[in-house]
Amino acid sequence: MFTGIIEELGTVVSLKRGSQAAVLTIKGKKIFEDLKLGDSVAVNGVCLTASHISGNTFQADVMNETFHRSSLGSLSHGDVVNLERAMAANGRFGGHMVAGHVDAVGEIASIKQDDNAVWFTIKAPDQIMKYCIEKGSIALDGISLTIAKLTVDTLSVSMIPHTIGNTNFGYKKAGDAVNLENDMVGKYIDKLLHFEENKKEETSSGLTMEMLRNAGF
Repeated sequence: MFTGIIEELGTVVSLKRGSQAAVLTIKGKKIFEDLKLGDSVAVNGVCLTASHISGNTFQADVMNETFHRSSLGSLSHGDVVNLERAMAANGRFGGHMVAGHVDAVGEIASIKQDDNAVWFTIKAPDQIMKYCIEKGSIALDGISLTIAKLTVDTLSVSMIPHTIGNTNFGYKKAGDAVNLENDMVGKYIDKLLHFEENKKEETSSGLTMEMLRNAGF
């Protein structure tokens, strides 16, 4: 579990791709104060497990599913990433509950200066927009933020200088990919509200497939 409050910016040392997975090596400072093998670290909002630690670098295995769900596959040497250790049980939630399980990837549609703040407008798929409400929470590359504006297919957030200066959004430009994670509370409520309906659909679909197989199709 994470809070979406970024602890520090790390730097990608390497991303070594295999046929189905990869090993990501990242360099940092603060998170190594107590990082141990097997600990969880959110990298741009993606929960990864530290499988090897050496000095101020750690390695994590990245599965093929993670590449499909997030923007980690586009990382390369020297890229700056957001880092957050898993929250301690006695910690304070400064942001909101973030699982580190990216729902989809969005794209920065525009960046607009507004006095000392900056507006970032993100184009997002329907599966993300479904759970977005004004003043609700969302994680962008692991950063806990409040949705300020919504359209049919975009969400906008306003960032203060501190957030921009201490996260990778200080390096972002229009067209860049962003990892998106909806507030899990909304997803749980939706599941509960439509549980019986979805169960009936799944049962009906299963019966149809079984009937087709029995008929020789």
